[in-house]
Amino acid sequence: LFGNTATTSSGSTGFSFGTASGLFGNTQNKGFGFGTGFSSGTGTGLGAGLGSGFGGFGTQQQQQQQQQQQPPTLASLFAQPSQPPTQSNQLINTANALSAPTLLGDERDAILARWNQLQAFWGTGKGYFNSAIPPVEFTQENPFCRFKAVGYSCTPNNKDEDGLVALVFSKKETDIRSQQQQLVESLHKVLGANQTLTVNVEGVKALPDSQTEVVIYVVERSPNGTSRKVPATGLFSYLEQSNVKVQLQQLGVILTVARTELSPAQIKQLLQNPPAGVDPIIWEQAKVDNPDPEKLLPVPMVGFKELLRRLKVQDQMTKQHQTRLDIISEDISELQKNQATTVAKIAQYKRKLMDLSHRVLQVLIKQEIQRKSGYAIQADEEQLRVQLDTIQCELNAPTQFKGRLNELMSQIRMQNHFGAVRSEERYSIDADLLQEIKQHLKQQQDGLSHLIGVIKNDLEDIKLVEQGLNESVHHRGSIFS
Repeated sequence: LFGNTATTSSGSTGFSFGTASGLFGNTQNKGFGFGTGFSSGTGTGLGAGLGSGFGGFGTQQQQQQQQQQQPPTLASLFAQPSQPPTQSNQLINTANALSAPTLLGDERDAILARWNQLQAFWGTGKGYFNSAIPPVEFTQENPFCRFKAVGYSCTPNNKDEDGLVALVFSKKETDIRSQQQQLVESLHKVLGANQTLTVNVEGVKALPDSQTEVVIYVVERSPNGTSRKVPATGLFSYLEQSNVKVQLQQLGVILTVARTELSPAQIKQLLQNPPAGVDPIIWEQAKVDNPDPEKLLPVPMVGFKELLRRLKVQDQMTKQHQTRLDIISEDISELQKNQATTVAKIAQYKRKLMDLSHRVLQVLIKQEIQRKSGYAIQADEEQLRVQLDTIQCELNAPTQFKGRLNELMSQIRMQNHFGAVRSEERYSIDADLLQEIKQHLKQQQDGLSHLIGVIKNDLEDIKLVEQGLNESVHHRGSIFS
């Protein structure tokens, strides 16, 4: 009975308990079957209006066209203060279908009322209540549908003067980017091929379900040489014309949205009037729970398809953020490498500066010697010479700086040895420092040679003494004998 829309207006013979199981178990029942009813009972109101961002809140013309194309629903009845007679009749019919159907005229009407309530809660199907009146269509926009929630989206912040209009293409991002120049030329032809107009692409962004959003703006050049951007509302109104819309559909455009910010009056009106089919109490609670009222607006989510769409968009944005984080991480790694290279170059330049300073000092010393040649040593020069001799003695003292220098040189040798084993890096020593080290080592070697000679002489003297003692002992023994 409910699966066939061409049912005749019969009496009690049209619905009986003997065939009730067949009604609920028939898979071909398209009126309220769970297998196909929800998949086909998609609304075209709020759920589809949020398809590509939320710029549509500021486009009243698009909303009016969508409202004219949609049939009147129970949600629109509750949302509008003044109702035409047809909508009032639909409200009465809906109330009768949910509370007091008179299709069968017996106790089975109560079962039918509960079934209509179940369909209204699910948001799909048809509510039969009278054999002489067509059934009521239940959509997800009706206020009794339970599969609804309220989310939050960013408030548009683009001005009308920016002229940004978003075009949603049913193509992949790679295809759009590869044919971007041809797309710009095609859009220019759509605008009438006017030589004073230039189409520019602001950005290209991938959307779920193999769709792509292209944001464009048009620049108009005047004969006097000045240029300005065409306002977003004017461009959107032109693109929404029927003949232009057909050309855009041929290019693969499935949706056009003007990127304009909402005025305070529009935001106030949006927040004060709950969307069709949304409970005012839930809407007020959503406004209270708004984490950032300055940047976020509550938006309704009707049905599982809208929830799935937002989930896909969120997953895609997460991937884009992860890609951006990877790019930033690579940039940071490259900057760290450049910093390490720069630090090494700075250290190298410091050593080079020190070498040049020493060379300049040597030149100044030679120049001063030539200038002072033939003059007697002055008192301040004599004091300076005494100070330099004192410093030289301190440096040459084996227990002070000289010993520390030797210890440092031994450590450097060990490091050079281990470095040569572990890697192929080599270290160079300044020529003057190497000469001083050689001289010091030579002095140490001369001292050791001198010490060895002294020890040898002492050993020879000790042998002579022992030999003399032995001879005196033998001489005394011969005398006593």
